[in-house]
Amino acid sequence: MKNNSLIQQLNKIEEDAAKSIESVNSLEELKQFKVKFLARKSEFTAILRSLKDLSKDDRKEVGQKTNEIKQKINESVKLLEKNIKSNSLGDEIDITAPGVKIEEGHLHLTTQAIREIKRIFERIGFYTVKYPEVEWDWYAFGALNFPSDHPARDEWETFFIDKEDVDPKYKKRILTPHTSAGQVREMETGRMPIRMMNISKCPRRQLDVSHVLIHYQFEGLVIDKDITIVHLKGVLDYFVKEFFGPKRKVRIRPYHFRFTEPSFEIDVSCGSCNGKGCRLCKEGWLEIGGAGMVHPKVLENGGIDPEVYSGFAFGWGVERNKIMQEGINIKDIRIIYQNDIRFLKQF
Repeated sequence: MKNNSLIQQLNKIEEDAAKSIESVNSLEELKQFKVKFLARKSEFTAILRSLKDLSKDDRKEVGQKTNEIKQKINESVKLLEKNIKSNSLGDEIDITAPGVKIEEGHLHLTTQAIREIKRIFERIGFYTVKYPEVEWDWYAFGALNFPSDHPARDEWETFFIDKEDVDPKYKKRILTPHTSAGQVREMETGRMPIRMMNISKCPRRQLDVSHVLIHYQFEGLVIDKDITIVHLKGVLDYFVKEFFGPKRKVRIRPYHFRFTEPSFEIDVSCGSCNGKGCRLCKEGWLEIGGAGMVHPKVLENGGIDPEVYSGFAFGWGVERNKIMQEGINIKDIRIIYQNDIRFLKQF
């Protein structure tokens, strides 16, 4: 008897719910409907709670009926809610309100630096070249006057692709350790005068606050008749003032590179202390790269007569130079390639 009574109650609830939902026209009315038929104090919930007092057979029959009704009500509520929101969407949107701004991307810090360097040198007649990132030992070392036992040819300094020589002249293939490998390739084109700039990726094994595993390196090469150190110094002065700012100064210090003679280290005055000396620079200067007059042997390897032509070369790391610009306070170069959007958004 109790079972039949509960079934009748459930049928009545189902019938009332079907009639009531037809008159629902807003989200507020829909909310009231759910309170009436599905809330804790509703008649339907009371029947659910009484299932525990029924016999096993009655509980199965009444429980199945309650599940069917609950599923129907929930499906009707879900469908009606979707329709109400769809129909009222036009009323809820203020077409005069400002839209959601689409976030735009921008060039990476390194790409910005590469383009800036190119623009600076293009204004004084330099042209851009691109040479292989997988290079022969000959162009990276042999043609640049490196002896066979030079430390730069050690496996710790250079990534070798071949274990043994695969060509009697060009030797092994390697991942380009420096953009200087493009010097002799450019000379071999026969294009004169040369005012080359070569920017390319170079892999290294070092990874610390001032080194990354793959960095971009810039190479400049000028070859013509009667080229002297004065021309080199003038080009460096021009670049430093354009890239670092008009107040910055440049100096060259004697050094040693296998492919230039004489050779120099290039320093720029510190932007933090204006060359007076601080914790960053110690003595007022910061190293930015190397330079020198092209070695006669390198000219010969490139098919150029050193008795007729002379030239200079210079190069530096793109990322290192970028973080030394005024207004850029980066103490760990590795952050440039960690894809931290909070950092990249600043540039």
